[in-house]
Amino acid sequence: MHLTLGDIAAACKGKLVLRGKEADIDQCVSSVDVDSRKVEVGGVFIATVGERVDGHKFIVPVFARGGILAVTQKTPEEVEAEHGCKAEEWGSYLLVEDTLQALREIGEAYRRKLSAKIVGLTGSSGKTTTKEFIAGVLGERYRVLKTEGNYNNEIGVPLTLLRIREEHEVAVVEMGISDFGEMHRLSKMARPDICVITNIGQSHLKDLKSRDGILKAKSEIFDYMSEDGEICLNGEDDKLIALKEIKGHKPHFFGLGTNPEEEVAAEEIVCHGLEGSDVVLRMDVKQPENGDRKSVDEGSVRVSVHVPQPGKHMVLNAAAAACVARLLGLTGEEIRSGIAKVSSVGGRANLIKVNGYTLIDDCYNANPESMRAAIDLLALADTEKVAILGDMFNLGEEYDKLHGQMGIRAVDAGIENIICVGEASKYMYEAAMKRAEETGKNEIHHGQGRRVFITYFPDRQTLLERLSASQEETVQTEENLSKERLIPEKSTILIKASHGMEFAEVLEFLRLRLA
Repeated sequence: MHLTLGDIAAACKGKLVLRGKEADIDQCVSSVDVDSRKVEVGGVFIATVGERVDGHKFIVPVFARGGILAVTQKTPEEVEAEHGCKAEEWGSYLLVEDTLQALREIGEAYRRKLSAKIVGLTGSSGKTTTKEFIAGVLGERYRVLKTEGNYNNEIGVPLTLLRIREEHEVAVVEMGISDFGEMHRLSKMARPDICVITNIGQSHLKDLKSRDGILKAKSEIFDYMSEDGEICLNGEDDKLIALKEIKGHKPHFFGLGTNPEEEVAAEEIVCHGLEGSDVVLRMDVKQPENGDRKSVDEGSVRVSVHVPQPGKHMVLNAAAAACVARLLGLTGEEIRSGIAKVSSVGGRANLIKVNGYTLIDDCYNANPESMRAAIDLLALADTEKVAILGDMFNLGEEYDKLHGQMGIRAVDAGIENIICVGEASKYMYEAAMKRAEETGKNEIHHGQGRRVFITYFPDRQTLLERLSASQEETVQTEENLSKERLIPEKSTILIKASHGMEFAEVLEFLRLRLA
């Protein structure tokens, strides 16, 4: 890692105690982690204190497996008194005031040693999928490391940085926040060479109050951007398109070519049901005066691309990847090839075929922007459509209004079966019912078309119990709709809610039930 025990001690300004004949301040470490199970031989274990588990009690086992340093906020004697771990079995350790702060400081110090380009990625929604697109496309030319899963906070970002090795040429680092100041600290660690913002939506309104507040908090990513850094912004977003210059940098915009104010990096989108989209990307990246690797051509490049993931929002994610790729010198053919290889991420618009049914697994998380995109995706299906929609969290004082908007969106999109689940989703249900009545979708007109069925369940368990009802127990009434009415034969079913609703259980139930 080109990171020594001395480097770590200097970064944290802690008290380094070397134990053992081979202990050396200049000894390089093999890895750094907060999970004792992942610490390699020659690795460093950072003992953090969580709500349920105190990592200090795993220090002795780490040394037994070949770890060479423990970063601790407790002395060996304190840990022995609390957990019974023998102090004399410790190896070298670094005593600090706060191990989580030490993790951030080590990550920042290590970042300064790296030659790899860092792509810092943030936004209200679409971060993880966009990360997959960017990493997949850049992988056509470079050796790329990307954030694992959703390791995008003040623990995940330094851990991602500490996974970068000499062979990596680019790292795509996802950066997520919920309050002011967090992105500033993440940027200080990551020091991105390219900053990407997917959108400014309505997530985390509880703390950030408004979209302007969200824009301000996300814009902290620019605080520690490298001096010759580049910026890629969503040209379809009304807040981002207004950013004409940032710290002397003119942003590059990506999008679907629908914003008349700016030329953006994609246009001519054509959607084809649930099987992906075709798009022509137009990349206008000028050759820098110093002639470095950020671009290979002067002027505009056009290339036809098939985006394998369904929905316009996925094409937008692919456009973001194309924008970054052009800045790092990839050709149109490399971009086309990279986008075509990107696969679905579980819990994010992942299509699952089960015995003639199509499940849209989008249950990892939800906010108003991602739920609108999911509903619009479901609307492309040529079968009967079922939307199982749950609560969206952290929306602040307007959570009732925002949930209501989703109910209206589902009715207007032509979803025939709308299932609202959760305390806040009652507002979704009520708004959907009102919209259906206003538009006449609660009636059958002369045999043309069919009624929209809208149902409400107070929680996930109640929904599962209703879905579990046997054929014999079915009561065919509007008040107690049957399993067959909730889930029509061979239908397309969207499962979408915030992570805390635990809709993965609903997805797994349907996978087994419909098979």
